[in-house]
Amino acid sequence: MRFRPCIDIHQGKVKQIVGSTLSDGSSKVIENFVAEKPAKYFSRLYKADSLTGGHVILLDSGEQTKQQAVEALMEYPRGFGVGGGINDTNANYWLDKGASHVIITSFVFKDGKINLENLDKIVETVGKKNIILDLSCRKKDGAYFVMTDKWQKFTAYELNRENFRALEKSCAEFLIHGVDVEGKSSGILEDLVGSLSDWANIPTTYAGGVGSILDLERIKKLGKGKIDLTIGSALDIFGGRLKYKEVIKWFKNNP
Repeated sequence: MRFRPCIDIHQGKVKQIVGSTLSDGSSKVIENFVAEKPAKYFSRLYKADSLTGGHVILLDSGEQTKQQAVEALMEYPRGFGVGGGINDTNANYWLDKGASHVIITSFVFKDGKINLENLDKIVETVGKKNIILDLSCRKKDGAYFVMTDKWQKFTAYELNRENFRALEKSCAEFLIHGVDVEGKSSGILEDLVGSLSDWANIPTTYAGGVGSILDLERIKKLGKGKIDLTIGSALDIFGGRLKYKEVIKWFKNNP
Protein backbone atom coordinates (compact mmCIF):
# COMPACT_ATOMS: atom_id res chain seq x y z
CA MET A 1 0.00 0.00 0.00
CA ARG A 2 1.47 3.30 -1.13
CA PHE A 3 0.54 6.95 -0.74
CA ARG A 4 0.01 8.43 -4.20
CA PRO A 5 0.19 12.25 -4.17
CA CYS A 6 -2.17 14.37 -6.25
CA ILE A 7 -2.25 17.81 -7.84
CA ASP A 8 -5.66 18.85 -9.19
CA ILE A 9 -5.59 21.97 -11.37
CA HIS A 10 -8.64 24.06 -12.26
CA GLN A 11 -8.64 27.46 -13.98
CA GLY A 12 -4.88 27.67 -13.56
CA LYS A 13 -4.86 27.04 -9.80
CA VAL A 14 -4.32 24.01 -7.59
CA LYS A 15 -7.69 23.21 -6.05
CA GLN A 16 -9.60 20.59 -4.15
CA ILE A 17 -13.14 20.26 -5.46
CA VAL A 18 -16.17 18.19 -4.45
CA GLY A 19 -16.00 15.80 -7.37
CA SER A 20 -19.71 15.32 -7.88
CA THR A 21 -20.15 19.09 -8.47
CA LEU A 22 -17.61 19.34 -11.28
CA SER A 23 -19.18 20.24 -14.61
CA ASP A 24 -18.66 22.48 -17.61
CA GLY A 25 -20.56 25.21 -15.77
CA SER A 26 -17.89 26.39 -13.34
CA SER A 27 -20.40 28.30 -11.23
CA LYS A 28 -21.72 24.96 -9.95
CA VAL A 29 -18.36 23.77 -8.65
CA ILE A 30 -17.93 23.52 -4.88
CA GLU A 31 -14.33 24.37 -4.02
CA ASN A 32 -12.90 23.07 -0.76
CA PHE A 33 -9.55 24.74 -1.28
CA VAL A 34 -7.79 27.09 -3.71
CA ALA A 35 -4.01 27.25 -3.33
CA GLU A 36 -2.03 30.45 -3.39
CA LYS A 37 1.07 28.45 -4.33
CA PRO A 38 1.61 27.09 -7.85
CA ALA A 39 1.47 23.44 -8.85
CA LYS A 40 5.26 23.14 -8.90
CA TYR A 41 5.36 23.93 -5.16
CA PHE A 42 3.39 20.76 -4.42
CA SER A 43 5.44 18.82 -6.94
CA ARG A 44 8.60 19.91 -5.13
CA LEU A 45 7.10 18.90 -1.78
CA TYR A 46 6.23 15.40 -2.99
CA LYS A 47 9.64 14.98 -4.58
CA ALA A 48 11.34 15.92 -1.30
CA ASP A 49 9.38 13.17 0.45
CA SER A 50 10.25 10.63 -2.29
CA LEU A 51 6.61 10.00 -3.16
CA THR A 52 6.11 8.25 -6.49
CA GLY A 53 3.22 7.31 -8.72
CA GLY A 54 1.29 10.53 -8.24
CA HIS A 55 -1.39 12.08 -10.42
CA VAL A 56 -1.69 15.53 -11.99
CA ILE A 57 -5.29 16.09 -13.10
CA LEU A 58 -6.33 18.91 -15.44
CA LEU A 59 -9.91 19.79 -14.54
CA ASP A 60 -10.34 22.13 -17.49
CA SER A 61 -8.70 22.64 -20.88
CA GLY A 62 -7.46 26.22 -20.38
CA GLU A 63 -3.92 27.30 -21.20
CA GLN A 64 -3.21 28.39 -17.62
CA THR A 65 -4.14 24.95 -16.33
CA LYS A 66 -1.99 23.30 -18.99
CA GLN A 67 0.99 25.51 -18.12
CA GLN A 68 0.68 24.71 -14.41
CA ALA A 69 0.67 21.00 -15.23
CA VAL A 70 3.77 21.32 -17.41
CA GLU A 71 5.63 23.18 -14.64
CA ALA A 72 4.70 20.49 -12.11
CA LEU A 73 6.11 17.80 -14.40
CA MET A 74 9.29 19.76 -15.03
CA GLU A 75 9.81 20.03 -11.27
CA TYR A 76 9.47 16.25 -10.78
CA PRO A 77 9.96 14.34 -14.04
CA ARG A 78 8.30 10.89 -14.08
CA GLY A 79 6.79 11.58 -10.68
CA PHE A 80 3.24 11.84 -11.98
CA GLY A 81 0.79 10.46 -14.45
CA VAL A 82 -1.31 13.14 -16.16
CA GLY A 83 -5.03 13.03 -16.83
CA GLY A 84 -7.71 15.30 -18.26
CA GLY A 85 -8.63 15.33 -21.93
CA ILE A 86 -5.91 12.86 -22.92
CA ASN A 87 -6.30 11.03 -26.24
CA ASP A 88 -4.16 9.49 -28.97
CA THR A 89 -3.28 12.90 -30.46
CA ASN A 90 -1.85 14.52 -27.31
CA ALA A 91 -0.69 11.61 -25.16
CA ASN A 92 2.91 11.72 -26.38
CA TYR A 93 3.04 15.46 -25.71
CA TRP A 94 2.54 14.79 -22.01
CA LEU A 95 4.98 11.90 -21.91
CA ASP A 96 7.55 14.15 -23.59
CA LYS A 97 6.90 16.81 -20.92
CA GLY A 98 7.81 14.34 -18.19
CA ALA A 99 4.65 12.41 -17.32
CA SER A 100 5.22 8.83 -16.20
CA HIS A 101 1.84 7.75 -17.63
CA VAL A 102 -1.22 9.18 -19.29
CA ILE A 103 -4.51 8.75 -17.45
CA ILE A 104 -7.41 7.88 -19.76
CA THR A 105 -11.17 8.01 -19.20
CA SER A 106 -13.44 9.77 -21.67
CA PHE A 107 -11.40 8.84 -24.75
CA VAL A 108 -12.12 5.19 -24.03
CA PHE A 109 -15.52 5.46 -22.35
CA LYS A 110 -17.78 7.34 -24.76
CA ASP A 111 -21.53 7.53 -25.30
CA GLY A 112 -22.20 5.40 -22.26
CA LYS A 113 -20.05 2.44 -23.25
CA ILE A 114 -16.47 1.36 -23.77
CA ASN A 115 -14.91 2.25 -27.12
CA LEU A 116 -12.54 -0.62 -27.83
CA GLU A 117 -11.30 1.01 -31.03
CA ASN A 118 -10.10 4.03 -29.08
CA LEU A 119 -8.59 1.80 -26.41
CA ASP A 120 -6.58 0.04 -29.12
CA LYS A 121 -5.53 3.43 -30.54
CA ILE A 122 -4.10 4.70 -27.27
CA VAL A 123 -2.31 1.39 -26.61
CA GLU A 124 -0.81 1.53 -30.10
CA THR A 125 0.20 5.17 -29.59
CA VAL A 126 1.99 4.97 -26.21
CA GLY A 127 2.02 1.30 -25.17
CA LYS A 128 0.13 -0.29 -22.27
CA LYS A 129 3.07 0.35 -19.93
CA ASN A 130 2.35 4.09 -20.13
CA ILE A 131 -1.43 3.93 -19.60
CA ILE A 132 -3.49 4.35 -16.44
CA LEU A 133 -7.19 3.72 -16.93
CA ASP A 134 -9.37 5.91 -14.74
CA LEU A 135 -12.40 3.89 -13.67
CA SER A 136 -13.89 6.48 -11.33
CA CYS A 137 -17.35 5.32 -10.44
CA ARG A 138 -20.70 5.72 -8.73
CA LYS A 139 -23.11 3.11 -7.43
CA LYS A 140 -26.40 2.38 -9.16
CA ASP A 141 -28.76 -0.54 -8.50
CA GLY A 142 -26.22 -2.15 -6.18
CA ALA A 143 -23.24 -2.04 -8.55
CA TYR A 144 -20.50 0.46 -9.42
CA PHE A 145 -20.33 1.92 -12.92
CA VAL A 146 -17.67 4.02 -14.64
CA MET A 147 -18.49 7.75 -14.83
CA THR A 148 -17.48 10.12 -17.63
CA ASP A 149 -17.79 13.78 -18.67
CA LYS A 150 -16.37 15.25 -15.47
CA TRP A 151 -18.08 12.46 -13.50
CA GLN A 152 -21.55 13.61 -14.51
CA LYS A 153 -22.61 10.74 -16.80
CA PHE A 154 -23.05 7.06 -16.04
CA THR A 155 -21.74 4.51 -18.49
CA ALA A 156 -23.05 0.97 -18.75
CA TYR A 157 -19.58 -0.35 -17.89
CA GLU A 158 -19.77 -2.13 -14.56
CA LEU A 159 -16.79 -2.59 -12.29
CA ASN A 160 -16.43 -6.31 -11.71
CA ARG A 161 -13.83 -9.07 -11.89
CA GLU A 162 -14.50 -9.94 -15.53
CA ASN A 163 -14.12 -6.36 -16.74
CA PHE A 164 -10.96 -5.80 -14.70
CA ARG A 165 -9.44 -8.91 -16.30
CA ALA A 166 -10.27 -7.57 -19.74
CA LEU A 167 -8.86 -4.07 -19.14
CA GLU A 168 -5.65 -5.27 -17.49
CA LYS A 169 -4.48 -6.35 -20.95
CA SER A 170 -4.42 -2.70 -22.06
CA CYS A 171 -2.96 -0.70 -19.16
CA ALA A 172 -0.35 -0.61 -16.44
CA GLU A 173 -2.53 0.69 -13.60
CA PHE A 174 -6.05 1.60 -12.52
CA LEU A 175 -7.16 4.80 -10.79
CA ILE A 176 -10.58 4.77 -9.12
CA HIS A 177 -12.24 7.75 -7.46
CA GLY A 178 -15.36 7.03 -5.43
CA VAL A 179 -17.25 9.96 -6.94
CA ASP A 180 -19.99 10.23 -4.32
CA VAL A 181 -17.48 10.79 -1.49
CA GLU A 182 -14.68 12.51 -3.43
CA GLY A 183 -13.71 15.79 -1.76
CA LYS A 184 -15.99 15.32 1.24
CA SER A 185 -13.60 13.77 3.83
CA SER A 186 -16.65 11.92 5.10
CA GLY A 187 -15.39 8.35 5.05
CA ILE A 188 -14.36 5.87 2.38
CA LEU A 189 -16.48 3.52 0.28
CA GLU A 190 -15.59 0.37 2.19
CA ASP A 191 -17.42 -2.01 -0.12
CA LEU A 192 -15.61 -0.60 -3.15
CA VAL A 193 -12.17 -0.84 -1.54
CA GLY A 194 -12.84 -4.43 -0.53
CA SER A 195 -13.98 -5.33 -4.03
CA LEU A 196 -10.96 -3.67 -5.66
CA SER A 197 -8.64 -5.86 -3.63
CA ASP A 198 -10.39 -8.92 -5.09
CA TRP A 199 -10.69 -7.67 -8.66
CA ALA A 200 -7.38 -5.99 -9.48
CA ASN A 201 -4.17 -7.80 -10.34
CA ILE A 202 -2.18 -4.70 -11.32
CA PRO A 203 -1.38 -1.54 -9.30
CA THR A 204 -4.64 0.14 -8.32
CA THR A 205 -5.21 3.44 -6.54
CA TYR A 206 -8.36 4.41 -4.64
CA ALA A 207 -9.37 8.00 -3.89
CA GLY A 208 -12.37 9.42 -2.10
CA GLY A 209 -13.62 10.23 1.37
CA VAL A 210 -10.49 9.82 3.49
CA GLY A 211 -10.77 12.02 6.56
CA SER A 212 -8.58 10.46 9.24
CA ILE A 213 -5.75 8.07 10.01
CA LEU A 214 -8.42 5.51 10.86
CA ASP A 215 -9.48 5.57 7.23
CA LEU A 216 -5.93 4.65 6.21
CA GLU A 217 -6.09 1.67 8.53
CA ARG A 218 -9.45 0.63 7.08
CA ILE A 219 -8.13 0.80 3.55
CA LYS A 220 -5.07 -1.25 4.43
CA LYS A 221 -7.27 -3.92 6.02
CA LEU A 222 -10.06 -3.96 3.45
CA GLY A 223 -7.62 -3.65 0.55
CA LYS A 224 -5.40 -6.39 1.96
CA GLY A 225 -2.43 -4.06 1.58
CA LYS A 226 -2.82 -4.16 -2.22
CA ILE A 227 -4.73 -0.93 -2.84
CA ASP A 228 -2.81 2.34 -2.99
CA LEU A 229 -4.33 5.62 -1.83
CA THR A 230 -4.67 9.22 -2.91
CA ILE A 231 -5.72 11.86 -0.37
CA GLY A 232 -6.75 15.38 -1.31
CA SER A 233 -9.14 17.65 0.59
CA ALA A 234 -8.48 16.08 3.98
CA LEU A 235 -4.79 17.09 4.03
CA ASP A 236 -3.70 20.23 5.82
CA ILE A 237 -1.67 21.28 2.76
CA PHE A 238 -5.05 21.56 1.03
CA GLY A 239 -6.87 23.19 3.92
CA GLY A 240 -7.97 20.00 5.69
CA ARG A 241 -7.44 18.68 9.22
CA LEU A 242 -5.29 15.65 8.45
CA LYS A 243 -1.64 16.55 8.78
CA TYR A 244 0.39 15.73 5.69
CA LYS A 245 3.47 14.86 7.75
CA GLU A 246 1.44 12.45 9.89
CA VAL A 247 0.25 10.68 6.74
CA ILE A 248 3.84 10.40 5.49
CA LYS A 249 4.88 8.98 8.87
CA TRP A 250 1.99 6.48 8.89
CA PHE A 251 2.90 5.11 5.48
CA LYS A 252 6.55 4.77 6.48
CA ASN A 253 5.46 2.76 9.52
CA ASN A 254 2.94 0.69 7.55
CA PRO A 255 4.66 -0.44 4.34
